[in-house]
Amino acid sequence: MNVGCCGVNFGSLSSSIAALRFPNWPRSLSFSSRTLIPFSSLSTPTPMDSSPRPVKPWLLVGLGNPGKKYNGTRHNVGFEMVDAIAEAEGISISSVSFKSLFGKGFIGNVPVMLAKPQTFMNVSGESVGAIVSYYKIPLKQVLVIFDDLDLPFAKLRLLPKGGHGGHNGYEYRAFDRIFEMLVAWMRSVIDHFKGSRDFPRLRIGIGRPPGKMDTANFVLSPFSKREREELDFTFQNGVEAVRILLLEGFNKSASFVNTAKSLEQHSQ
Repeated sequence: MNVGCCGVNFGSLSSSIAALRFPNWPRSLSFSSRTLIPFSSLSTPTPMDSSPRPVKPWLLVGLGNPGKKYNGTRHNVGFEMVDAIAEAEGISISSVSFKSLFGKGFIGNVPVMLAKPQTFMNVSGESVGAIVSYYKIPLKQVLVIFDDLDLPFAKLRLLPKGGHGGHNGYEYRAFDRIFEMLVAWMRSVIDHFKGSRDFPRLRIGIGRPPGKMDTANFVLSPFSKREREELDFTFQNGVEAVRILLLEGFNKSASFVNTAKSLEQHSQ
């Protein structure tokens, strides 16, 4: 049993959240017939070497803030996307490792690790960097998932790489607190990757604050009922995009993301 500092069973909590958040998840999205193979025994042949080489796992990281006060807010859609992947693929995020809620499983026959860092956003690199270092995961197989104010609400964008400013893309404003906070978040990850920016990112649009609403208050606000329906539909597209990325490659996944229909378009 994984028990937190306040007696919270993180494994049960994570599983309960996923069950409550996605009670009607389409089972057609699952690879229910796949055979689960231990990471250590999964390997692929190489043309120049008759001996098989182990397949490196993918690491799928959702960024967010820990704690009940942040659950269900715009800034935590990275966490929710990882929950959606875990639910669709039958992966339990039941352990607490590397300062993260952490789980291992497979998408098809590709080994994957899911992580939701439980550090606060500006030091999330401590968790992600430790996992990458311990398992020796190539950075091109580390997908970081997070919210983006500059994308229309519920829109996805898959990028092959970028800088710490690429997390948010905000036009800099001297007193924009959220800008500085988000740059610190992505910089923390990059710093723990020894300065490399060559890792893919899946950005989830949360839209812009209405009127003169403070940006920091907006990203920490909950969703309306209609927004929640749209976002859950986007998570389904996100799960499919991740599957294509791991099984067919970046270009096909990016093409899927760029052509995916919104809930409104799908309903027409």
